[in-house]
Amino acid sequence: MKKTNLSEYDPTAVPDGSPRTVAVVAAEWNPQVTDALLQGAVDTLRQHGVHEENIRVYRVPGTYELSYAADTLAELDTIDAVICIGCVIQGETRHFEFICQAVSQGLTNVALANHKPIIFSVLTTDTMEQALDRAGGRHGNKGVEGAITALKMLQFTDQAVSLP
Repeated sequence: MKKTNLSEYDPTAVPDGSPRTVAVVAAEWNPQVTDALLQGAVDTLRQHGVHEENIRVYRVPGTYELSYAADTLAELDTIDAVICIGCVIQGETRHFEFICQAVSQGLTNVALANHKPIIFSVLTTDTMEQALDRAGGRHGNKGVEGAITALKMLQFTDQAVSLP
């Protein structure tokens, strides 16, 4: 797989976020990574017009809790999209596999059940170095990518619901 900078994108291709309200939920676990991802997402939402008061930031204990938080927020009429930020680093046990599978399936289920963009900005890496490389390091910031994805998926939703 070609390694790219997650923060390199064409800003003119990102829809205006000014009419949107976006929730960003970040895991507290691995804060040196999740805090950087959160900042990247929030900064990018602001850069693309989402008003400060329409960016709702929440913290949950760990990545596993993202599915419940996303479902709770997605049920609110006042939230247009939810960006989920977490970091799971491979350890010596199978815990990594169980958490990654549960969260990816859980967030998919939330999106389908609520018909809202639920964005998977969860790093699943082998090492802390790999995580830091994707949290503002040499591969950019996955939080930036999550914010752009949220705005593009909201545009997609608008276009899809207006189809004949």
